[in-house]
Amino acid sequence: MALSKKLALVLAFGLAAGGASAADLRIGLQEDPDILDPDQSRTFVGRIVYASLCDKLVDITPGLEIVPQLATGWSWSDDGMALTMTLRDGVTFHDGTPFNAAAVAANIERSQTMPESRRKSEVKSIASTEVVDDYTIKFNLTAPDATLLAQFADRSGMMVSPTAAAEMGADFGLTPVCSGPFSFKERIQQDRIVLEKFADYWNAAEISFDSVPFLPIPDTTVRLANLRSGDLDMLERLAATDLASAKGDDGLIIEQAVSLGYQGITMNLANGERAKNPLGQDARVRKALSLTIDRNVLNQVVFEGAFAPGNQPFPPTSPWYDTRFPVPERDVEAAKALLAEAGYENGLEIEIQVTNNPVQMQMMQVVQAMASEAGIDIKLVAKEFATLLKDQSAGDFTASQIGWSGRVDPDGNIHQFMTCNGGINDSKVCIPEVDALLDKARVSTDMAERKASYDAAREILIEELPILYLYHVTWIWALDDKIAGFVPYPDGMIRLEGVSFTE
Repeated sequence: MALSKKLALVLAFGLAAGGASAADLRIGLQEDPDILDPDQSRTFVGRIVYASLCDKLVDITPGLEIVPQLATGWSWSDDGMALTMTLRDGVTFHDGTPFNAAAVAANIERSQTMPESRRKSEVKSIASTEVVDDYTIKFNLTAPDATLLAQFADRSGMMVSPTAAAEMGADFGLTPVCSGPFSFKERIQQDRIVLEKFADYWNAAEISFDSVPFLPIPDTTVRLANLRSGDLDMLERLAATDLASAKGDDGLIIEQAVSLGYQGITMNLANGERAKNPLGQDARVRKALSLTIDRNVLNQVVFEGAFAPGNQPFPPTSPWYDTRFPVPERDVEAAKALLAEAGYENGLEIEIQVTNNPVQMQMMQVVQAMASEAGIDIKLVAKEFATLLKDQSAGDFTASQIGWSGRVDPDGNIHQFMTCNGGINDSKVCIPEVDALLDKARVSTDMAERKASYDAAREILIEELPILYLYHVTWIWALDDKIAGFVPYPDGMIRLEGVSFTE
């Protein structure tokens, strides 16, 4: 569809919704989220919606400290085998179900046992829950788990109504019921998700908006045009190429935060029949593809230097980065030699799926051009983001350009992707030694010991390349200048406590 036509369609929606009151905060999203069930979902934009819909046991500060949310306090047993949490009194779910220790226990059981749950690996250290009293719960562990609080600061800690979850089962995400500042009102796929203020929210005094419509607009140019025209109030992930222009606009406020995550290419190593291709079956081909890519040039050409080149699940600025394996230099001749060694001296064709937004398409077109110089012919298949994820989970892909928004604890950037039974191990890489190392890193609270385990795992994985890491983004938000109180967080979420329109 031509840009002008797409712009007209989006503006038409803005005019149709032009009756929105001053207390409606319209947020432009880069993609449409997948299912709105914290146990089943996996999209970054879904987490942005959850920040307004589903409170968690704990949250983070911009400085990445763990702080109370639904849990007001916690303590570990001396042996690290139990975590006891005190819960907030006076909280109710959007359907009137009371929030208490029994509700937390039901949420953990759902995460661990629901067949569709993607949270199983995140909470597998919990052997049992013990309801001490209405507002005290104890988690008994199979082994010490240094990651558990960080897991509770994300989807594993998002509390859903046990009543609604029991009634809806796997269809809970169609009409989600949580306990956050806004309740679910409606969803029209690829068009909008609308939340409305929950009058009985425990922290309602900090919430200033009557409703929050989330509008998925994959085209970054259209999204920014809608913000400038007044049909959006803010957007997430402003394109780096638009940063200078947006900063020069007196009607906009720009906020930034370095992310915790990465962007890369996930390879299908053993996820069904489509793994049976040169890229999936031979690490030399994957290494050759990596060597064709100049990550610094990629950052400069596509992102105008705003992002950080990368080759690991942690950015080079992270204390968890393994400095023994710096971002590799481009080496086309070495790539050709590896391809010849693997039996592809005359080159080969590979398919990579990519989400259908202009920025990711441009980035992969640059990768495509670079790879062609070594005889790797990349066929790009553009898909809507939720479809791309669905196909990736099902194994209906050869390789997939996709990212991860990142987690506070390093475990969240690697364990569930690289362990044999990891909840989002779509490549189906399975190396028992890596499992042992990553499991070991989970049980220690000593940073040096944990880093040694991660480094040993990376030494193996950097040879296998189930994920080819490319770069680490900087989150960029653009807001109408009438918005006050917005605080940027490195997890990329939009927290609306204390945010309001100026008079």
